[in-house]
Amino acid sequence: MEATGTDEVEKIKSKFMSAWHNMKYSWVLKTKTYFSRNSPVFLLGKCYHFKTDESGELSTDGSNFDKINTEISGNVEEFRKDFISRIWLTYREEFPQIKGSALTTDCGWGCTLRTGQMLLAQGLMLHFLGRAWVWPDALDIDSSDSESWTAHTVKKLTASFEASLTAEREPKILSNHHQGTVKRNYDDNEKRNEVYHRKIISWFGDSPLTAFGLHQLIEYGKKSGKIAGDWYGPAVVAHILRKAVEEARDPELQGVTVYVAQDCTVYSSDVIDRQCSFMDSGKADTKAVIILVPVRLGGERTNTDYLEFVKGILSLEYCVGIIGGKPKQSYYFAGFQDDSLIYMDPHYCQSFVDVSIKDFPLESFHCPSPKKMSFKKMDPSCTIGFYCRTVQDFEKASEEITKMLKSSSKEKYPLFTFVKGHSRDYDFASSPLHEENNLFSEDEKKRLKRISTEEFVLL
Repeated sequence: MEATGTDEVEKIKSKFMSAWHNMKYSWVLKTKTYFSRNSPVFLLGKCYHFKTDESGELSTDGSNFDKINTEISGNVEEFRKDFISRIWLTYREEFPQIKGSALTTDCGWGCTLRTGQMLLAQGLMLHFLGRAWVWPDALDIDSSDSESWTAHTVKKLTASFEASLTAEREPKILSNHHQGTVKRNYDDNEKRNEVYHRKIISWFGDSPLTAFGLHQLIEYGKKSGKIAGDWYGPAVVAHILRKAVEEARDPELQGVTVYVAQDCTVYSSDVIDRQCSFMDSGKADTKAVIILVPVRLGGERTNTDYLEFVKGILSLEYCVGIIGGKPKQSYYFAGFQDDSLIYMDPHYCQSFVDVSIKDFPLESFHCPSPKKMSFKKMDPSCTIGFYCRTVQDFEKASEEITKMLKSSSKEKYPLFTFVKGHSRDYDFASSPLHEENNLFSEDEKKRLKRISTEEFVLL
């Protein structure tokens, strides 16, 4: 009986902690983000113009559409639809316990893993859906209702407390934000796209069995000395994502591979070898590649000379974003306006969603509103991502990015380079595509250990 009482106390304590995390990490989520009407907005290679004859700022939450003309309103609506369609992966709570720990939430430590997931998700969206795809239900997410996220959190705390006292498993909360979207009639192409939309999200579900879920990423991180609850830097996450894609067994994922640059160098022959490796199905088709380049944009602080390069990268349609942030917080950077970066924030603690259930709710995987941050506040450690469907696409991208690197580099050496040949040609140890007994080679372990000591701490 005493043990039962202790368990109940622990459950109540856990619910209070979850609510505290929600208050701590999400209170600013509902703050409005304003965009200039006089400057273009870039989002993962797409450009949107909100220009009008009037000066001032424009909110993208739809609250002042009546004050602007129809054309501009349409552009704002298209931007909102495009932004909301990106997959948003945040802190979660009450998911299955992580192996080797007592953790059932990643609040406070998993933000870089979440931003890495968002970057990979964008790469998979380009692969299966294309850059032009937008979620038909995107604008059904209500980002301007009167109830704040903080108010919802308080309501959730109360409901959770009551549920724990009455032994209910799930609290019942009425909230506009969590209501389902209206059912639509889809044509065959839309049905196919919606299947892939759901499938991509399901690969990132917080379950031990999902290909790119937190549980799997943590298992791969153990090979580099990381455990659940540790902080992860952008470069370490890049290597974890590569291993996760290599080890994925879903037939749909056999046509994708990930390459991580070595010491700020992309070795073209190594990339092409990965693309031309035989797929598990036995076909000789080339694979699409997601290229991840860990870089530092300066020393202690970000060097503003790199601003134009970062803006140039985010202007490319094959860019899948940047894993970065500001000191102590990781963000997924997806666009910019003027000298401000547009990002998605993983620091909002949401409830676990079981993605194995048919027609699981999608709303919590899409961010209702963008956020902006001055480039000057960006931490110098980050990982840049690109997607190339074919070898020809990679060759074209490497040429285009090389020109961009040369034109934006005021110093003798560019931020990173593309080099012809293999890494082994330059006396670097090249790890095999598959290692039976150890996911990371000794060379990779040394590199990851060195990288870990250089990167910022994420709380």
